[in-house]
Amino acid sequence: MERDTFRKLRDGISFNQRENVEKNVSLYVDSFVKGHKNIGYIAIYWPLKNEVDIRSLKKKFNLALPRCKNKKELLFYSWDEEPLTKDSEGILSPNNSSPLSYLQISMILVPCLSVDKNLTRLGYGGGYFDKLRKDNNWKNVPCIGVLTSNCVSTIPLTRADWDIPLSGFITEKEIFV
Repeated sequence: MERDTFRKLRDGISFNQRENVEKNVSLYVDSFVKGHKNIGYIAIYWPLKNEVDIRSLKKKFNLALPRCKNKKELLFYSWDEEPLTKDSEGILSPNNSSPLSYLQISMILVPCLSVDKNLTRLGYGGGYFDKLRKDNNWKNVPCIGVLTSNCVSTIPLTRADWDIPLSGFITEKEIFV
């Protein structure tokens, strides 16, 4: 139910709103990078239908993209110049030989259907990000949701036992980190 509601809201947003989210993400990443000495990769996502497209960060930063393996395993790989191939979920991703470790990733930006003020993320229900972040090492990597303000829930979202709250979220109206 929740997913359908927020998917409809997300699908109704304008190109302009999405672009403004992208600008705020870029502003936040810029300031984050300035405040840290040894910046590794910024992990992003390959945008699916109507998700905010933040791939322009590639012009300024070393990016990593997720690759889904079977058994709901998600690993990040350096997004280099090699052609991308489809992973087990049919999403384009790097197919490099070695995945990056949590020590090489400075921040993870994740798409959200919704997020609430407790930083509970509503994704697509695959549990890939939560499974990765169950590991304490990955849990310590800042994980920030990306969405438009109309999809921020004013009431607490349904939270499963395995849901791990985000470190913050970014919309076109606010950088809540």
